[in-house]
Amino acid sequence: MPDRSLRAIQQAMQQCLTDGDERIRSLIVGTPGFSIETRLGIYTEAYRLRLIDALGDAYPAVHTLLGDEGFHALATAYIDRHPSHFRSIRWFGDRLATFLADHPAWKDTPLLAEMARFEWSLRGAFDAADFTPLTTQALHDVPPEHWAGLRLVFSPTLQEPCYFNWNSVKLWQAIDAESDPIPPQRLAQPETWLIWRNTEQQTRFRSLLVDEAWAMNSMRQGQDFAAICDGLGEWLDEEHIAARAAGFLHQWLEDELVVAIETGNTSP
Repeated sequence: MPDRSLRAIQQAMQQCLTDGDERIRSLIVGTPGFSIETRLGIYTEAYRLRLIDALGDAYPAVHTLLGDEGFHALATAYIDRHPSHFRSIRWFGDRLATFLADHPAWKDTPLLAEMARFEWSLRGAFDAADFTPLTTQALHDVPPEHWAGLRLVFSPTLQEPCYFNWNSVKLWQAIDAESDPIPPQRLAQPETWLIWRNTEQQTRFRSLLVDEAWAMNSMRQGQDFAAICDGLGEWLDEEHIAARAAGFLHQWLEDELVVAIETGNTSP
């Protein structure tokens, strides 16, 4: 290492831990009791154990489903594929769901990827920025002529919907409550789950019927109330559409999911 500044040494040590780059060896002093390999091994092993602990903290239900040995194998494989490059260990493990879905050792057990996706979303909702939700009174303040162009701005805690083919949420609830285990079951129909945090710092989640899931996704993509009503015609008779769509908006406000209402150039 020609550059022996503190910054260069720190970077070399980091590269050794994350990528296996051993250029730092030239700066390590071995002794009869502790060789260079032993000293580097101590730091490397401690670093990897800390990452495994972080994954276990982020994914306790996945850990439970796999058991200690199985989870250790998963964590080791994940670290090898996705070394941490985050400043905060909080974000390490962000690709575990995709990793489980794609890896030959686990892709044939899709429940694991679903559980990982659910647990990461719960973590994201809890850690998201604070917010001030609107109440249902905000809807009553919107003039009738502005309803067609009404759009919602959602809470920063609201996560991307989770789509499940297995009873992942019931399994998570049983594991979280430390109750008797329940068997994995494939659902008769896929479910969509909404995950967010309320103002009491409680992480919340609930399933959505197909029409509400569609309406929520469309509104998050910038569609207005008129477009939502048009689209709901796929599931509802025309006479029931407006009431159903308005009911969604009221429910989202009651759930503390909405932080602003936009109506074209007017924001009540």
